[in-house]
Amino acid sequence: MKELEDRIREQGIVRAGNVLKVDSFLNHQCDPQLFASMAEEWKKRFAGKQIDKVLTIEASGIGIAAIVAEKLGVPFVFAKKTESINLDGEQYRTQVFSFTKKKTYDVIVAKRFINEGEHVLLIDDFLASGKAILGLLDLCKQAGAVVEGIGIAIEKSFQEGGELLRSRGYNVQSLARIAAMDDQTGEVKFVED
Repeated sequence: MKELEDRIREQGIVRAGNVLKVDSFLNHQCDPQLFASMAEEWKKRFAGKQIDKVLTIEASGIGIAAIVAEKLGVPFVFAKKTESINLDGEQYRTQVFSFTKKKTYDVIVAKRFINEGEHVLLIDDFLASGKAILGLLDLCKQAGAVVEGIGIAIEKSFQEGGELLRSRGYNVQSLARIAAMDDQTGEVKFVED
């Protein structure tokens, strides 16, 4: 998606360790107009799929998922990374390792929010190793939900996550696919579709 790629080129900051900082528009300060354009693009790419619910993981996926769900006219759920006294009843749980935080989280969704047979669209801001999405897939499997697709804002195609998910038969639709990043020059190269 050219609009997202342009924003990455203009405002993204490449850091050592394959880190792309996009906090000025994607995952700290958020641009709702950009999110709306992204949601429209995913709506086109997943047209014809039955989608009952959007699922993401806290925190950076929440803003994007909310706008996607609004465009699709369905609710969205976010998997929580922390236990809370407000999280009651039965739960689906899995563990997810965070690339940016270098930490493993217990990820939780109340069972009443993902139901057997529901058709779910997964949404997240980044795809690198695929750990977060694998965690969401596990939650859906536990629930007996059907994953209709995976929408990713930015995929680091030079890492294994995208290839892993596609090799398992998942319909992964990434709006910006990065082929390479250079922390010395700040250059970001995109996969040519």
